[in-house]
Amino acid sequence: MHQQNNLLQKRVNLFDGFSLVAGSMIGSGIFIVSADIARSVGSPGWLMIVWLITGIITIIGAMSYGELASMMPHVGGQYVYLKESYHPLIGFLFGWTTFLVVQCGSIAAVAVAFAKYSGVLIPWISEKNILIHIGPVGVNSTMAVAIVMIIFLTWLNTRGIVTGKTVQNFFTSTKVIALLGFVLIGIIAAKSLGINEINKEMLWNASRTGADNQVIPLKGFGIVAAVGTALVGSLFASDAWYNVTYISGEVVNPRRNVPLSLLLGTLIVTIIYLLTNYIYIRVLPLAGSPDGTDVVSRGIQFATDDRVATSAMYVILGDYAAIIMALFIIVSTFGCNQALILAGPRVYYAMAKDGLFFRKAGELNRFGVPGFAIAVQGIWSVLLCLSGTYSDLLDYVIFAVLIFFSLTIFSIFILRVKRPDIPRPYKAFGYPVVPALYILTTVAIMIILLIYKPRYTFPGLILVLIGIPVFYLWRRKSGTSTDILKNRRE
Repeated sequence: MHQQNNLLQKRVNLFDGFSLVAGSMIGSGIFIVSADIARSVGSPGWLMIVWLITGIITIIGAMSYGELASMMPHVGGQYVYLKESYHPLIGFLFGWTTFLVVQCGSIAAVAVAFAKYSGVLIPWISEKNILIHIGPVGVNSTMAVAIVMIIFLTWLNTRGIVTGKTVQNFFTSTKVIALLGFVLIGIIAAKSLGINEINKEMLWNASRTGADNQVIPLKGFGIVAAVGTALVGSLFASDAWYNVTYISGEVVNPRRNVPLSLLLGTLIVTIIYLLTNYIYIRVLPLAGSPDGTDVVSRGIQFATDDRVATSAMYVILGDYAAIIMALFIIVSTFGCNQALILAGPRVYYAMAKDGLFFRKAGELNRFGVPGFAIAVQGIWSVLLCLSGTYSDLLDYVIFAVLIFFSLTIFSIFILRVKRPDIPRPYKAFGYPVVPALYILTTVAIMIILLIYKPRYTFPGLILVLIGIPVFYLWRRKSGTSTDILKNRRE
């Protein structure tokens, strides 16, 4: 029998941390969500504003999390911050939602995206190709490829943090370079196109696409509401940057490198996202028709299957566009899932140490990683993949994600009062004004979502609240007291 390794290995440096932040953020969202945003706001200028607001929110959030990361460089990251600032219940609700939906649902969704784009190259991979029936569930070849991807990356990450970070660094570097290449080629190609003049004419003419694809002009608060709802897509495309906080216990000099990883990763990805959308509006008209016969007449709004990047690449390179973008998105989604599968189990590991998850999840394997926690995450991700419900769950949980963002940033204020003695090598930028603005902005977005997208907000809130009785049942079963939970450290 192999001997257990009881110590987390500090093998993650600054570049590794940056790679995890950027790799977690860049998945498939940047290539598709601009279509939905374009239908929501109806103008090139407001499309860029949505991405700019997303970038500002993300960077401010990252800089604020930097203070918490420098104070508490423990494995589990955000779970630890919430537990220490409020109550173990709040930390558990975050971990509960992370495991049940956010992390595992994202892994399932990204794996399916990987499989779908693989189908562009290999026609056998198709949702119509049913391989086997498991009860009422028909497993098609797309599901099968997605599941194989999850299983492979789950196994890979049980082999140690060095193996995981090496794979992560390669895929993050590849997709960052490829995106920058796309931007450069787009800038060169855009000079010979007349699309820019078309988009200039409607630069700030905000509108939304209603029923039967009718165009509804927007003014005043209507624009604010449209931007608020459009942020759902761009925020998800920019999500998961905080995953690096989960592995703080494995970072070399975490009080310095985790905050720097957060800042550098979110800043660079935000710039890349803005440049990518700039290329979209330079090579494609924003407005289009769902009945258009080519990529230009369909525009950004009605790009086939919302694949805006593929449409833009088609304008630039012609018939090879679909293959080129499929290859790129395959690389991007593979790297994104590697980051998600690597980081998430550290939250469950920290919860298990506190008696709030399966006890075995709090153990390290012979490679110095929480192997059981990684396996449990993989199993649940596969089940979500088979169920086909992951997409709906992710839509429902955006409200809960914003709640935890706000609570985490507010914990900076709480800990400045409760624990002024803790060393803070890095302090939140612009405190107290900038963090307060972040909280106000996220609360405003939540209010808009409650009003305009209630069917997405209330189910997510209910999902979080279900965790309350689960917390007390689990705590009673493990015999863990609140005081013990608050004083435990990794």
